[in-house]
Amino acid sequence: MDHRETANGLIEKLLPATGKAVRVGLTGIPGVGKSTFIESLGLHLIDQGHRVAVLAVDPSSNRSGGSILGDKTRMEKLSRHEDAFIRPSPSGGTLGGVTRRTREAILCVEAAGFDVVIVETVGVGQSEISVADLVDVFVLLLAPAGGDELQGLKKGIVEIADLVAVNKNDGNLIHDAERTRHDYAQALSLLQPLSPVWVPKVLKCSAQTPAGINEVWDSIERCYSARQTSGEIIERRNAQALAWMWSEVQDLALDRINGSANMRAHAIELEHKIIAGDVSPTSAANSLFEAYLENLKAQPKNQKKIKTPYSQSFRQF
Repeated sequence: MDHRETANGLIEKLLPATGKAVRVGLTGIPGVGKSTFIESLGLHLIDQGHRVAVLAVDPSSNRSGGSILGDKTRMEKLSRHEDAFIRPSPSGGTLGGVTRRTREAILCVEAAGFDVVIVETVGVGQSEISVADLVDVFVLLLAPAGGDELQGLKKGIVEIADLVAVNKNDGNLIHDAERTRHDYAQALSLLQPLSPVWVPKVLKCSAQTPAGINEVWDSIERCYSARQTSGEIIERRNAQALAWMWSEVQDLALDRINGSANMRAHAIELEHKIIAGDVSPTSAANSLFEAYLENLKAQPKNQKKIKTPYSQSFRQF
């Protein structure tokens, strides 16, 4: 049996046991201290009786396709705790700061009894906004920079943040942390909140000490509770399920095209034509899609499909 059919069958069986966890998305630029923050938050939650799952995503190399997957090493204490589960995964070039199968991973850990799921995204820019299709509460982690990061961060990430946490609020950075908190609080006050029941907060914390971690979690809980009481959590998750379906439709279409030797050859031919200036990318895409439909009609029903790993999909697409 196709391994994807087996996986789909497993997810269907797990569905009744899912949906009870608080799903938290976390992003921030490299070096902001995401791993240290997650470890401090995770240990705090475990002390309160929670079971914590961390789905961490490492960026994949554009050249080799490899990924370091060092999150377990960076969360040494949390990774050894029996009430914690940490799964680092390569992004595999997927935009949105998450992997293609992060959604299924969330359902699996929820079915296993973890009541808090933290999705740590790659943290590389504008594409991070698609994490909103996965979580209940989205947290943006910042380092003290006196407000300078307002120019460096993409506006879309700030707009979808339910909570902004200024990390490294300790030592010589205390004054910078307060200035950054003040600057972001002012910036957020000018934006229209996305939710009618929650106004985004800007807090300070230190993952090292760990001062302020409990206040961050309290805000996450209040945001989740307000959305749950109003019915917004159900609405968000329904919308996320529909977005998941359409994302799968797009991925399956690419997999089917990639699984045909004729289609691969046709795609390479179109590439050469685009580079030579003989055809526009839009016309080439239409030609490839039409060829795919014709290929489907001509394919015998009993012909075995060529199975191609997801990682070998056309880089152009």
